[in-house]
Amino acid sequence: MSVNIGKVIPIDINEEMKHSYLDYAMSVIVGRALPDVRDGLKPVHRRILYAMHQLGLTPDRPHRKSAHIVGEVMSKFHPHGDMAIYDALVRMAQDFASRYPLVDGHGNFGSVDGDAPAAMRYTEARMARITMAMLADIEKNTVDFIPNYDGSTEEPKVLPARIPNLLVNGSSGIAVGMATNIPPHNLGEVIDGVIKLIDNPDITIPELMQVIKGPDFPTGGKIMGRQGIREAYQTGRGAIKVRAQATVEKIGGGKNAIIVHELPFMVNKARLIEKIAELVREKKIDGITDLRDESDRRGMRIVIELRRDVKPQVILNQLYKHTQMQETFGVIMLALVDGQPQVLNLRQMLGHYLEHQKEVVVRRTRFDLDKAEARAHIVEGLRIALDHIDEVINTIRASRTVEIAKNALMEKFGLSEKQAQAILDMRLQRLTGLERDKLEEEYKELLDRIAYLRGVLADERKVLQIIKDELTEMRQKFADPRRTVISDEDTTLEAEDLIPEEEVVITITNQGYIKRMPLDTYRSQKRGGRGITAMGTKEEDFVRHLFITSTHHYFLFFSNRGKVYRLKVHEIPEAGRQAKGTALVNLIYIGQQERITAVIPVREFSNGLYLFMATRFGVVKKTELEQFDTSRRDGIIAIKLDEQDELVEVKLTSGREEIIIGTNQGLAIRFPEEEVHPYGRTARGVKGITLQPGDTVVAMDIVRPDGDVLVVTANGYGKRTPVSDYRLQSRGGKGIISARVTERNGPVVAMQVVKPEEEIMVISAEGIIIRLKASDISTMGRATQGVMLMRLAPGDKLVAAALVSAEE
Repeated sequence: MSVNIGKVIPIDINEEMKHSYLDYAMSVIVGRALPDVRDGLKPVHRRILYAMHQLGLTPDRPHRKSAHIVGEVMSKFHPHGDMAIYDALVRMAQDFASRYPLVDGHGNFGSVDGDAPAAMRYTEARMARITMAMLADIEKNTVDFIPNYDGSTEEPKVLPARIPNLLVNGSSGIAVGMATNIPPHNLGEVIDGVIKLIDNPDITIPELMQVIKGPDFPTGGKIMGRQGIREAYQTGRGAIKVRAQATVEKIGGGKNAIIVHELPFMVNKARLIEKIAELVREKKIDGITDLRDESDRRGMRIVIELRRDVKPQVILNQLYKHTQMQETFGVIMLALVDGQPQVLNLRQMLGHYLEHQKEVVVRRTRFDLDKAEARAHIVEGLRIALDHIDEVINTIRASRTVEIAKNALMEKFGLSEKQAQAILDMRLQRLTGLERDKLEEEYKELLDRIAYLRGVLADERKVLQIIKDELTEMRQKFADPRRTVISDEDTTLEAEDLIPEEEVVITITNQGYIKRMPLDTYRSQKRGGRGITAMGTKEEDFVRHLFITSTHHYFLFFSNRGKVYRLKVHEIPEAGRQAKGTALVNLIYIGQQERITAVIPVREFSNGLYLFMATRFGVVKKTELEQFDTSRRDGIIAIKLDEQDELVEVKLTSGREEIIIGTNQGLAIRFPEEEVHPYGRTARGVKGITLQPGDTVVAMDIVRPDGDVLVVTANGYGKRTPVSDYRLQSRGGKGIISARVTERNGPVVAMQVVKPEEEIMVISAEGIIIRLKASDISTMGRATQGVMLMRLAPGDKLVAAALVSAEE
């Protein structure tokens, strides 16, 4: 006995998977994840609103249980999970998720802290006032209806949407292979944009942006910069940076607090506070002493208390960088146009909405016209009957049945079937004079209305005027002030925005180790003190340079080979007093035979400033600072050097200074900077001082007329001599004595112009630093040896001196 197993159809699994997945993808794209460009709603939202409309849950009626609404939607229109429907309903009711909530919720609908809403059996809902505009005239054949999932009833393909909901409330969704993320906007601005488009169909996007400034999020916040908005509106894609709105308030004890009033869209407040606390615990943000949430029904208030010594703006910048207090909203303006997903620019979005409104108004007008014409037809029949009332009554009385009476009336008075039926249905009270007058008045009104409606259908300008009037009415009813501020500020947070600006000490060793330390590491000491250890060095290494600068400056490193390298000061790793530091070769690409001989801190590369250079063999050169504005890690040429010559010192000048150069054998020359003309970066320069055999230049500084020349020698001696003791000479001379060099005090290692109120740091080869007041160093004549500044250990020598800024 054969068993009939039916017909077997061989199918290629690749083709089957391709078709099945494509069907699934299109179902998700069209049926779930993407909004329609006309009403800005996904199917689930549209079905919820239509079900509420059918249930009569208007704003003037009591709320109904959310479970009842969800059940209605699920049973009639949306055969998916009840939680999917309830989640969509909740989101439409949340004033922090929807710019203009379409559902008026009653009960716990969640919070900005991420609290879940109560179960649907506890909450209640009805339509919001603005939702009535979304469904206005839906019963007037304004939109197409399609069968629901089981064919038992019908649902609208789209809502009439008297407000441009897609832009107003925005939308987000992930489909298959595509996603949409449309930000919410201000209703008044979008309506103004549509009206501008009606008035000028050729309007450009920049012209539209004069009224539609940018997104307007329900939670407020501040949009940083307009570039992202421009890109989104012109191409349909863009990145918009949104920041929290925060202010700095003074609190007791001289402390400041950052108060956060508004957060970027969709940021969970509770999670944000947890993140800030975590960053404080991990010491990624230093300076926050207390953190609390003081939000209440009056609004949001997150209080971040700061230590006295921190700058609020730096902490704010760190919060923007490391937390959701600054977020990027990635705009993808993707919506369904005639069932096809399309990325749209601002002009196209408004255009599609306007076309939809034209269709709605035309279909509504046609519906009203048909209704008016049908009524006019009936009224015409009633007028005929009243004009021949006796004959009509006699005809009806003579007829045995209703059907005979109807046919007799149609035949006798030339009436249609509907007119004859209306006469038969007419009540006797219509025979009174008052009722007759009313009938004539109604007929006249109907004729006027028919003429008006036909006029609208015949003239698109009238259709557009109706749309304008209706939009203006919506604007008056529902528009509110903008919540999100748009700032022209640039949002790019440079690294230094996250770092407090503070004075720091930079030390560089002979073998090229560099480190950064806070200036307050050193306390002021009296002359002749032992000093404190600034760094641990290897026995064969010693500290060669010490500089004081700010963390926000650039550092220009000039090498003995005449090259210059650039770093930001904060890029130099911070280390403790005893630490060796970081090898400079790890920070800049310096050659093996090179060592750093001069460092210039620079805020910005401005016009009108110069770098003045001096070499070991007495050559000087002046070059405009802006020629050095390059960030090449492997350096650029600063000066062309003679063989065996080296770059000794570089100073930042105005071009009109006086220069003083000091030599190893205790000679010095003072001359006007104007005697040196500006040269290009790769030039050699000119003679600054004529040197004696065996002598070399050790220092160069800018003269300050009311200052003293501080000379420091290798064996720990130093002295101050008034600048006025150094007469002005011409560039290239042999100079005059600045210190008497003997075996006791040793050769000159540093020369600096100082003022009595300033402080000096001197440093030895073994890494001992002492900080002295200039006024503690004796003032002496040029031809003297000086006094003891630091007692040195056997074999140790002084190698450098640096000025501490006066404000410190």
